[in-house]
Amino acid sequence: MKSNRFLTFFSLLFLISSGSIASEGIKDSIFLRINQAGYLEDDTKIAIAFSEASVRGNFTVHNAETGKRVFHGKIEPSEVKAWGNFSHYYHLDFSEVKTPGTYFIRLKDSRSGTFGIGREHAYKDYQEDLIGFMRQQRCGYNPFLDMVCHQRDGRSMYGPMPDSTFIDVSGGWHDAGDQLKYLITSSNATARMLKAYELAPDKFGDKVNDLGQEQPNGIPDVLDEAKWGLDWIHKMHYGPDMLFHQVADDRDHLGMKWPDKDSSDYGWGPNSYRVAYFATGEPQGLREYKSKATGIANLAGRSAAAMAIAARIWRDELNDPVFAEKCEKAALELYAMGKKQEGYQQGNSYGSPYRYNEDTWADDMEWGAAELFKNTGEQQYLEDAKRYAKLANTVSWTDKEDAEHYRYYPFINLGHFALYEHADEETKKELAGYYRTGIEHALERGAKNAFQIGVPFIWCSNNLAVALTTQMILYEKMTGDTQYHDFMLAQRDWLLGRNPWGTSMFMNIPRNGEYPEDVHTSVWYLTKKEVPGGLVDGPVYASVYNSLKGLHLAEPDEFSRFQNDFVVYHDDFGDYSTNEPTMDGTAGAIFMMAYFGETQKQ
Repeated sequence: MKSNRFLTFFSLLFLISSGSIASEGIKDSIFLRINQAGYLEDDTKIAIAFSEASVRGNFTVHNAETGKRVFHGKIEPSEVKAWGNFSHYYHLDFSEVKTPGTYFIRLKDSRSGTFGIGREHAYKDYQEDLIGFMRQQRCGYNPFLDMVCHQRDGRSMYGPMPDSTFIDVSGGWHDAGDQLKYLITSSNATARMLKAYELAPDKFGDKVNDLGQEQPNGIPDVLDEAKWGLDWIHKMHYGPDMLFHQVADDRDHLGMKWPDKDSSDYGWGPNSYRVAYFATGEPQGLREYKSKATGIANLAGRSAAAMAIAARIWRDELNDPVFAEKCEKAALELYAMGKKQEGYQQGNSYGSPYRYNEDTWADDMEWGAAELFKNTGEQQYLEDAKRYAKLANTVSWTDKEDAEHYRYYPFINLGHFALYEHADEETKKELAGYYRTGIEHALERGAKNAFQIGVPFIWCSNNLAVALTTQMILYEKMTGDTQYHDFMLAQRDWLLGRNPWGTSMFMNIPRNGEYPEDVHTSVWYLTKKEVPGGLVDGPVYASVYNSLKGLHLAEPDEFSRFQNDFVVYHDDFGDYSTNEPTMDGTAGAIFMMAYFGETQKQ
């Protein structure tokens, strides 16, 4: 249901009858919500139906190619209500359908969209789409736009050198719809892509070269993209005891602009030098909106983890000892910096109160220490990791209904997982218990709504859903305990269409489905070209949406019937709170997609 797609009279009638849209006053409309990307053969498969009037009877599943009915089942009323304007919710369990193929569901006069069962018909290589979105976010040479931008990044602020000294921090990724660059998010994105490759190396293919051009280079594309991040972190790590944490600030927010014609002005004229903030570990801010920084360990620990993983991969798999040694040296230096300045560095703002408010750091140091122990075997790193694990404990967003923007970043403690394989039995039980506690909090929340979604709807709720899904996958890998598997699938299904709005939260996934189109990015606004793979911020509390500055809908709300006073989502360019795709959220979802995806041919 794209606002800029032409609908004929007959297609409009089909959408009404299928439950995709409905006219006001049609009280007996039934809306079907499925995972549009599909299911694996052995997945628990539960669709959601909801309506204003009660519904009785059976539903059927049909082969999409032949139309033949392959299954019929009884609709089960939900024991709990969801939110919104509908009184009746039902679960449609078709887990018995296991044969690979394409299917649709019928309930009364409503029909779902087509979905696949089996990797070949469902997930295939969506992880490659997510990597493609990362290429679109590149600063420096951008292969999607075929242009070079921001070569004058940047001039220092707060550093040991005189303010406004030029340092080369070009490269990296634009953070989201804007063109800022943060080590907070880029360190996580880089480390997450590297970890995804380590955990599932056979799920990644090679279609482009290191510049992102359509030419294989013998290196999996996920590693080409991760190296783009690694190269930028090396630049931000300007010396053995030096680290920059942010390039540009909200002076960037001047509307939609080509990155090579950036009109923002940091005192050196438009489309010129941009400020580069040094990580001091103390509150920063050039005007009234100051951060609450206390150290740099969050940035140093995550960056050290990324460098340590990279050192292994480039040494053991890519046979590049020079780059591996460079990464190993950086990992050791960064970790030492974090240990010296424990605490967190937050993002900087200039003219607005919005920033990345991360205030955790022990999880990042645990991750860095665990990865360094794996590389070096030095006992001190193992002891450090165990100490930081106890400090990080169960600290998380999972038991909170509200939190400042990015407060518990990066929303999942990868340190617990990285440490687990090296730990003694007692420590393993503690680490698994930390994960389990967080999952149980989310499970309790999910039990209160018909969709079983277990996250609070703070800004970037989709990142939380990805983190929760990933945490349960990793918990299974750690322990072999599958008791949360169905709950994990419910979070995945939410992200791919089993939600009140019936939309995937990933751009162009699946291509024949409902997905974010009118996204809040310059690339979309200026080119009108859709880029597969980007994960948008996702639904927020209506109270959050109503409190943010500068929000407006550019077009009538196509999901108006499914909005409510509790939680909202808009596929609209004007809503930066729910429909802005983010670089780090997308990178964090790459492992999740690879986990369900097909093995790639090398």
